[in-house]
Amino acid sequence: MDTYVAHNAKAWDWEVSKHNIWTDGCSDEQIEKARSGELEMILSPFKTVPASWVSDMKGKKVLALACGGGQQAVLMSLAGAEVTLYDISEKQIAQDKSYADKLGLDIKCIQGDMRDLSCFEDESFDLIYNPTSTCFIDEVRSMYQHCYRILKPTGYFLTSITNPVLYLFDEKKVMRNKLRVKYTLPYSDLNSLSEKELDKHMKRNDTIEFSHTLEDLLAGITDCNFHIVGMYTDTAGFMMIDSFIHDCYLAVRAQKCL
Repeated sequence: MDTYVAHNAKAWDWEVSKHNIWTDGCSDEQIEKARSGELEMILSPFKTVPASWVSDMKGKKVLALACGGGQQAVLMSLAGAEVTLYDISEKQIAQDKSYADKLGLDIKCIQGDMRDLSCFEDESFDLIYNPTSTCFIDEVRSMYQHCYRILKPTGYFLTSITNPVLYLFDEKKVMRNKLRVKYTLPYSDLNSLSEKELDKHMKRNDTIEFSHTLEDLLAGITDCNFHIVGMYTDTAGFMMIDSFIHDCYLAVRAQKCL
């Protein structure tokens, strides 16, 4: 496992201890709706996934990819899917196991690097559900190829892409609703920060992130022979960024071609 991947695993473990919003599980209301087949969950940070993207889950084999935290995997299992959770963070996975025990669900949980899905056989899943997480890996195309391989014919790959433009700005000023262009693209915490900045970054348990290019993020999907059959955009939740950049995240629904 690459050093930065091991760091990100520990960083997400730390986020669980801090009760980060993406680690804190699902609500009682979401649970009750899921039991009746209504899935109220996210792929991008804020907008609810269209019902048509996650309809008729009963009996479907689903890979919840980089999806730990007691949220989407739990809800899809409640809706009748046969869910396998694959995530890098031990404590994120523990959140799902806790919900599974409490709700009597059978969720298969595997700790692993999302870049390597070689443990799964060809054509194993009807659906891969991958909420915003490709920003935590250094290369996306091989992950897409793995996803294509393990999906059944006509299966769906749902993923959320971070708009690379977000990585242009000084993050500290963004948190204060100020925009200052600081970095060039493609961005990488490993290369764009100074050695001193990176050291501080890692000591704070911040995740290591990468921007990628839109060519890799989107053409990387279609080059695998996926057809993009749906897309919507989402905001970042920061007033200044959202006032200038409306499409901060792109939620993509892609289908495996025959």
